[in-house]
Amino acid sequence: MQWSDIYDIALALHEHHPDVDPLTVRFTDLWQWVQNLPGFQGDPQKSNERTLEAIQQAWIDERDD
Repeated sequence: MQWSDIYDIALALHEHHPDVDPLTVRFTDLWQWVQNLPGFQGDPQKSNERTLEAIQQAWIDERDD
């Protein structure tokens, strides 16, 4: 997975942190959690606030489905 794989990341976060409300996760923690996902190979320097916001929103959508 790379930073551009927003929906795959959101699904993986939902699976690895099922009891977490994505709205309560700080972006610094989210950034680290994404990098710790199995199969994630994205460059930490290639992330930004916009990407983290998109991941957070996709995670919220996944949780609400």
